Amino acid sequence: MNKTILIIKREFLTRVRKRTFIISTLLFPLLYLGLVFGMGYIGEKSKSVLKIAVIDSSGLLDRGRVERANAADVSSHLNLVTDSAATVIKNFEAKGYDGYLVLPAGATVENGLDKLILHTGRTLGSAAEVQMKLGNILNEIKYEKLGIDETKRKALSSQLTIKPQNVNDEKANSNVASTIGMVSGFLIYFILLIYGSQVMMGVMEEKTNRIAEVMVSSVKPFQLMLGKIVGIGLVAFTQFILWIAFIFIIYNATKVSGGGEGSAINSMVGGVQEVFTSLNLPLLLGSFAFYFMGGFFFYSSLYAAIGSAVNEDMREAQSLSFPVTMIVIFAIMLMTIAIKDPSSPVAVWGSIIPFTSPIVMMARIPFGVPGTVPVWQLALSVGLLIGGFAFTTWFAGKIYRTGILMYGKKPSWKEMLKWAFRK
Repeated sequence: MNKTILIIKREFLTRVRKRTFIISTLLFPLLYLGLVFGMGYIGEKSKSVLKIAVIDSSGLLDRGRVERANAADVSSHLNLVTDSAATVIKNFEAKGYDGYLVLPAGATVENGLDKLILHTGRTLGSAAEVQMKLGNILNEIKYEKLGIDETKRKALSSQLTIKPQNVNDEKANSNVASTIGMVSGFLIYFILLIYGSQVMMGVMEEKTNRIAEVMVSSVKPFQLMLGKIVGIGLVAFTQFILWIAFIFIIYNATKVSGGGEGSAINSMVGGVQEVFTSLNLPLLLGSFAFYFMGGFFFYSSLYAAIGSAVNEDMREAQSLSFPVTMIVIFAIMLMTIAIKDPSSPVAVWGSIIPFTSPIVMMARIPFGVPGTVPVWQLALSVGLLIGGFAFTTWFAGKIYRTGILMYGKKPSWKEMLKWAFRK
């Protein structure tokens, strides 16, 4: 046991002291926040206002109505031109327009305006802004013609809103739960792939450098594999704890500096507070920590077995690890189903089977326990994941014991299974 602890300590300290660990731990949250807010800022600043010439041959529009629409929505600008239509069509770009629209002669609000063409000198991604603005103008004309006043307009334009509410958990918020479930699932997904491959690479490196031959002379191969898995797992868990602390710091900082009523910061604080108040945070964080580590141990043992069975050929390692990686990707596919319907049979069984439960169950838990996820399902999922980790560790240990000392031979999955079940 002492030897296993020494291996865990070595793996942990070696990786934590690396400059890459410090940089990724400190800069990842900052880069993520900068990406989120920076992309929003860039997107806002890079918006271009389309200037469209409207050639009204129908006589439906008037300049005052168009100007009021432009003042209400600045995302695009419609200009009711008085020049000759032929002149505008021929030289619209020279006159400073991005495009032009023609309302055909004889068209009415009831007929002839269902399929207009926006002619431009470049390909636009969408004409939604122009379509909405012109549609609002024509609807206003239509309402006036039909004698519909402002009160009736509001009644006609009102939208039905249905918000789901769990009677067993009034604080639950489906939108927040979906977001948290998606984020949690993808975090575990990236951790399994990134740190699982680190375990595989670490085993391959020790095998290639013949370090393993020296180490197995004093420790059992199983102890060596277990120490490597737990050591790297603690590195991943340390990063997770630091990132959680960073989130709490951001939350408290934004709560203190909330700003005035209606400010952007105040709005952001309100969103953060909604997340914190609509979730059972102790259960959520505890579950994430368990499935984070449980999933890592479950898959890392398989990656360690693969690393012990191959030499320095990365293509060979990728080929053998492909089935394991596909299972993790399959879990992400099940997660999207679970978020849409967390009580569906696919979501329930996906959250119980150990191969997919770390990702799928974390997508279901934010929707509520025991309201959406019964306690027996959570307990069964936890028990099976612990049992699955014990089995994969034993299974991988048998492969590791033979593979770590085998050189020059390219094994197949069939041969690795023989190593695992050899007495």
